[in-house]
Formats: sequence, C-alpha cells, structure tokens
Amino acid sequence: MHRDLTAARWAFVVASGFAAMAVVHPERARAASDARPLQVSAAPRGSSDALAADAAKARDAGRLEEALELYRKALASRADWDEGRWYVASLLYELDRYAEARDAFAEVLKQQPTHAGALGLKGLCEFELRNYERALGDLLEAGKMGVSRSPGISTVVRYHTAILLTRFGEFELANQMLSELAAQTAETPQMIEAFGINVLRMPVLPGELPADARDRVGLAGRAGYAMAARHMDAARIALDELIARYPKTAHAHYARGVFLLTESADRALEDFRRELELSPSHVPARLQIAFELIKRGEPARARDAAEEAATLAPGHFATRLAVGQVRLEMNEVDQAIPELEQAVALAPGSPQTHFILAKAYARAGRTVDAERERSEFTRLDQLVRALRNGLPSVGGIPSVGPGRQ
Repeated sequence: MHRDLTAARWAFVVASGFAAMAVVHPERARAASDARPLQVSAAPRGSSDALAADAAKARDAGRLEEALELYRKALASRADWDEGRWYVASLLYELDRYAEARDAFAEVLKQQPTHAGALGLKGLCEFELRNYERALGDLLEAGKMGVSRSPGISTVVRYHTAILLTRFGEFELANQMLSELAAQTAETPQMIEAFGINVLRMPVLPGELPADARDRVGLAGRAGYAMAARHMDAARIALDELIARYPKTAHAHYARGVFLLTESADRALEDFRRELELSPSHVPARLQIAFELIKRGEPARARDAAEEAATLAPGHFATRLAVGQVRLEMNEVDQAIPELEQAVALAPGSPQTHFILAKAYARAGRTVDAERERSEFTRLDQLVRALRNGLPSVGGIPSVGPGRQ
C-alpha cells in the first residue's frame, strides 16, 4: 500500500491542482444530490415515463425507499438510462446502504468511466465500509479526474481524502489538503479535530481518537487551522498553550518549530532538538535541522542530522535529498548525485528534487543531464507554484529549492 501511495500522492499533487472550492462540513445527502451524471441520457420512453416522474416526486418529497423502487422499475425498462442508474446509486448511498451503493456506482462507472462524482461517492462508500485503502485509492483518483467540478461532492471527497492520508501517515499531503479547505471555509469542530490529529501526526481517523487525547488535539487543531488561515498570533498562542499544558506530547515541539522557522530560526532549532529528546526516532525534526543548517551554509553541521534521517527512513525522498544536498554543498559531487537521483526516483513529481539534481549535474559537467532536469523543474514548478503559501507545512517536509539551497 505505502509504495503505491507514495507514487500516487505525487501524481495527485501535480495532476489535480488542488482546485479551490466552497467548503462546509461534509454532508452526505448534499454530496449525493449535488453531483449529476456526466452524460444524461434521454428519459425513459413509453410506460416508464410515468415511473420516472413518480420516482422524481418521491425523491423530492424525501420518500427515498419509494423513489428507489420506482427508479429501479423504470431502469428495468431501459437499461441504457444513465440518469436512472445514477439515482439508484445515490439513493442507496443516502439510505446508508453502502455495499449496495458501492456496487451501483461501479455500474455507473462501467457506462461512464470518467465520471469523477461516481468514483468519489464509490470511495465514500468504501470509507463507510471501512475499506480504507480502497477508499483512498478511489478518492485520490476522483481528484485527478476533476471531482472539483461538483462543489458539493468535492468538499466531502477532499475532506475524507485528507483524513485518510493522515491515517496512513501521509501527514504532509494531508496537511496541505486541509489547509486548502481551511482557506475556503469558516472554522468548524470537524476541521479543528482533523487539523489536530494531523498536527500531532496521529495515524488515526477522527472516530478513532482516544477520549483522553481530545483536549490536546483541540489545541493542536486550533494552531493548525490558524496557521492555514494565516492568523499567526492565534497560532502562536495555541502552540504555546499546547506545550505549556502538554510539554511531553510527541510532535508538539516539532509543530511549534515549523511555525517558528519563518520568524526565529534559532528558536525553531531549539524546538526541533527538544523534539528529538522526547522522540529520538523523529525523522522530520532531523530533516528540518538539516535543511536549516544547509540554508545557513553549514553543511558539515547538517551531515549528522541528514544521515541519521536517511538511516531511519531510507525510502523517503526527503532523507535522500537531505544527504544529497549535504554532500553537494561539501563538494562531494560524485557522492551527491546518486542520492539525488534516488530522491527523484522516489518523488518524480517534486520540483525541488529536479532542481537540486540539475545543480549537481551542472557541477559534474553533465550539461545535457542538467538541462533536462532544469526543464523538468520548470514544468513542475509552474504546475504547483499556485499551491505554495510561503510557510513550511506543519506536517513536516521542509520546502527546498531555489529559495532554500
């Protein structure tokens, strides 16, 4: 799962564009009713016309079981009626009959393979059935297919994608998605909870949160939401309160360190080092230390943190990137290039990896390779530039590239 997800997340970042949307707390019924078939076929002919009309009246009146039966009867008279097939699936979803709804949305997709709304709702059915890996796969693919064109369902799909990414330990991408939701919506208890779980890097869903964690998750969530909304004073207050009340909570010092990077890097380094005292195997804290020291032109001091991070997480692109940058800045070009090539292989959709690799190739005199990587950096950077918000993600992977080399 995790290997596939690592590849999928970068494809999703680049391809989806994280389109903006009007966001409220997800409501299942609205999601199903707002989306419509990609191609609406003509209404049933002959005797089924009356059935379709009666089904629509029952649906509008809230008599969902009756509407479902009538749509099924009308669909039986005309198997190619896409709109009827859609209403059968969406009514099953609204009736909480998720296994049946999943199969019905699969039937919609057989006829309309690019129907992002149907795939998104199929993923939500898988979520309700606790098939979380399949749910996340469907939801990510729905995002790539353009589910943002259906605002009601887009909200629900993106929220559930974010909380599932958090559950699977993809904290950085989940944080970015939550931040985009926060930029478009007022504060809600559900968003605060989702942010809090993410900021504290807890691989659980909101419904799985232990009762004794709710207070600290609430504080972390207030901080995460405030950062996303650029309410810096509120974020600072919440982070300070979190650490004052829960000084030994894992990831709290790390979260404050990321916040402080933009205003006091020395204090940020103190928090990262304190995090390592509390969480000795904390890879993101080591990466933040390494990248900050590289930024300061102190690669020799960054070496230990970078190499320790790579030992702890050898398959993570950022650890290979950190080691590669350290070696490049220490003029160990031949040793830097394999590390940076591995970083690109692990995260081909990351502009930063291509930028640093181009720099290494140029130093090695590999002009053609350097130009290829610069071109790829430019292409990817144009795709994701609008997503950059000027702050490091509280999730943890530092921003590297032209501004942090």
